Amino acid sequence: MISKQLLLTYLYLLVYILLSSGVILYNKWVLSPKYFNFPLPITLTMIHMGFSGLVAFFLVRVFKVVAPTKMTFEIYATCVIPISAFFASSLWFGNTAYLFISVAFIQMLKSLMPVATFLMAVVCGTDKLRCDLFLNMLLVSFGVVISSYGEIHFNVVGTVYQCTGIFAEALRLVLTQVLLQKKGLTLNPITSLYYIAPCSFVFLFVPWYLLEMPGMEVSQIQFNIWIFFSNALCALALNFSIFLVIGRTGAVTIRVAGVLKDWILIALSTVIFPESTITKLNIIGYAIALCGVVMYNYLKAKDVRSTQVPGESITERATKTEKRSSNVYVLDENSNNNSSYGRNISQLDVIVDEEAPLIPSSKGLSSRTKPS
Repeated sequence: MISKQLLLTYLYLLVYILLSSGVILYNKWVLSPKYFNFPLPITLTMIHMGFSGLVAFFLVRVFKVVAPTKMTFEIYATCVIPISAFFASSLWFGNTAYLFISVAFIQMLKSLMPVATFLMAVVCGTDKLRCDLFLNMLLVSFGVVISSYGEIHFNVVGTVYQCTGIFAEALRLVLTQVLLQKKGLTLNPITSLYYIAPCSFVFLFVPWYLLEMPGMEVSQIQFNIWIFFSNALCALALNFSIFLVIGRTGAVTIRVAGVLKDWILIALSTVIFPESTITKLNIIGYAIALCGVVMYNYLKAKDVRSTQVPGESITERATKTEKRSSNVYVLDENSNNNSSYGRNISQLDVIVDEEAPLIPSSKGLSSRTKPS
């Protein structure tokens, strides 16, 4: 008989998959000229950031649901600002890609996320270039190339936008690990939005002012307050669903849920958007890339297990996991204070998702962070 706790975990996973898929499909529908026809991706992203920042402000400052983190000017300038800049960039480029390529093809391109994260980690010195991981990256890249070759509606501009967004997100994840965790700073979903969303909004204002504002004519823009409110609300809810899922499951479970979500998205997108056509080469290429991703996850999980404390019992590990569930991100069931930044960085890709600026934290950081 399935326990109540297990059922609740499955429910959280289902909510996460539905919200994540919903945000992606909703964004595509809003931005696509064939449907709602609001082809202003920067404006849409600014609406999301503005709404999230406003909600976080009320929760922190007005209703005092959580206490603000002790944030110095130095930490804000050296950590929050660069992370927010790359987060804003990843959302900008990722949302712009919806104007040119299909949701299904975008999900296939997202298989490159481990490749981008690994390369950025090597460049930043948080991981080492290893032969086994490098071969996995080649396999993933080979699969994505085949999938791209089989794309009927292949668009160079859209592909470049999406790949640029992927590498911007990868750099954000690496910087998050290097900058914030070395500062001993832990943020929960509310405080991460409180600090990052407004800063991302400011960064988005510059390209919006230069690229979208000059061509905006109010008379030609469809603006339905309920459409944009519900769209921003879904993006906000996604952040909290990821937090709940990570608090109750491990990295492997979230990766499996992410793969399931990708397949559901690919299937749903072909139904909701009939112009999206999937070819046999698309499927073959994506399957090859997925094999590389699975092998990559296995190798990194093996690395993490090798760093666990010798003789540590399953009960002790479970207790540590339960304590860490109050943090915004659990690196892995078996992670510990002795894990190197290079090994921890491999777990960052489990939280990659639309509109989700969650800040990962590891055990021990919360004890060094005091609220102001």
